[in-house]
This record gives sequence, structure tokens and C-alpha cells, in this order.
Amino acid sequence: MRTTLAALAAFLAIGCARQDTLVPKVLLVGLDGVRVDILAAASTPVIDSLIAGGFFTDRAITRQRTVSGPGWSSMLIGAGQDKHLVRNNDFRNNAYPSYPDFLTRLEQLDTAYTTLAVVDWPPLGDTTDGGPLIGDAVDTKILIDGDAEGYGRADSLSVEAAIEHLASTDLDAAFVYLGNIDVVGHETSSLAAEYRASIETADRQVGMLLDALRHRPGYAGEDWLILLCTDHGRTDDGGHGGDSLAERTIFYLASGPSASAGPIDGIPRIVDVAVTALTHLGIEIDSAWGLDGRAVGLRN
Repeated sequence: MRTTLAALAAFLAIGCARQDTLVPKVLLVGLDGVRVDILAAASTPVIDSLIAGGFFTDRAITRQRTVSGPGWSSMLIGAGQDKHLVRNNDFRNNAYPSYPDFLTRLEQLDTAYTTLAVVDWPPLGDTTDGGPLIGDAVDTKILIDGDAEGYGRADSLSVEAAIEHLASTDLDAAFVYLGNIDVVGHETSSLAAEYRASIETADRQVGMLLDALRHRPGYAGEDWLILLCTDHGRTDDGGHGGDSLAERTIFYLASGPSASAGPIDGIPRIVDVAVTALTHLGIEIDSAWGLDGRAVGLRN
């Protein structure tokens, strides 16, 4: 037994040492408007595989108004709507200069970071309705107009664009937004077969993004943290914007070599996502930034 334990200790030491030499990277994939019980019922082998390799909860909470403007702002910034000041889908009069998205914050800290955002809801990427949420300091910002293209097609185009960069660019942090699930929920209902099918389509698209990462020339030397989250849930009829538990409950997934499946204190919140991304990249969170989140689902 002593020999076995010694061998195991040596193996773990080598593994930990190797992980310490890997370069930390982050991919955040945002799926708009996913209801957690329908996610659980859907066939999502890719997401299931990510869950098996990290931390997952379908009992996370958003305390913002359950619409996309404040939801995505809080997720990407790491602070609540009382700070970023976006309380609905009108982004005017926001406080983004004081509370930037995590990709912009990285660029403000060090322009050597290479960042990517691919989105298809216009105010996330351009000046529509007072945007953009994602700042222009981000190295590569790709906007596919889902309102013009239709979100099913726009999501496909977004994934294609993201794959091109994920497969070859020397990225440090990336955000990919997929909006079609929310649109289908509004057009049908949360209980409709079409809504479940839209989640299953997104699962396949996440798989395509992961395949692109794994074929990167330098992948063996990289420590990719995959974050997957949604901005809000929804009611049975497909609506949202209220304060019901079905609307406020979201899922949170962190997967990769540095992710931990262990228990945590308290309930994860939407504002934890950006802080987790920054922490994985080795950024020390400055209290002067006024962020509300904490790192969730990491080993250290």
C-alpha cells in the first residue's frame, strides 16, 4: 500500500506541475433564455460532457430584472444593475465606462491580452439602443445582426466566425453569444418541442466550438476554462421579465483542467461569471472595481 500511495502521490505531483505550466485561457459561451428544467430534459451530450469535467449547478440565481439587457450586463461585468445601471433592454445612460465588460477590462489592464467577442444581438456589439455592452477595445468584435438575419441563421454564422478564430488565433479570452433559444421560447413556449430542439441545436454548436479549440496548434500547452451560462429563465408560456423562481433560476457551468466539482458555500449568481473568468486568467480582483461576484468552480 505504501508503494501504491507513493506512486499516486508522484503522479499527482507531476500532473499538478504540468497544469501549472499551462497557459490559462477562457471561453465563455452565453445561451440566451434557457430554462433549467428544459435543459435537463433535452438531449445535450456536449454539455453533459462539460458537466462531467467541472462544476455545474442548475440552481444559480440572477437578481437582476429577468430581461436580457441587465442579465448580460451583470454576467459580463461582474456587477449588478444598481452599478451598471442597465435595468431593461434600453442600454442608454449605462455606467459601462466605470463598469466595463470583462474583455474590455482585460484590455485596460494589459493590451497584450488577445480578446474576441462574437455576438448576434445588436446592442451587445454596436450602438443599437444605447449599446455596445462589449467595448471597442476588444481586439476582435464580430456582430452578426440576428434581427436582420433571423437568430437561427445568425447563431450558425456566429459559430462559423468564432470557429475561424478559436482554431488559430492566439487568444486569451473569448465570448460567444447565441440568441436563438430565447427567440424560439418567445415564438412558441417553454414547453414546446421547438424550444427543446433549440437547446439541442445550441448543444451541437457548443460542440463545434470545443472541437475548434481542441484542434488549435498550441492546445496541449493551454488551460482552457469553459464557462457556460444563461441570462434568465422563463415562464411556461415563454415569457420572462418577472420575479418568479422559474425566471430567476439559471444554470452555471465551469469546465476544464482548472475547474473543480467540489461543493461551494452559498448559491452561485450571475455576477460570478466575469469574476471567475478574470480569476482563472490570474487577475487579482481589485476592490476598487466594485464588482459583486466571486470566483466559483475553480480548484484554487
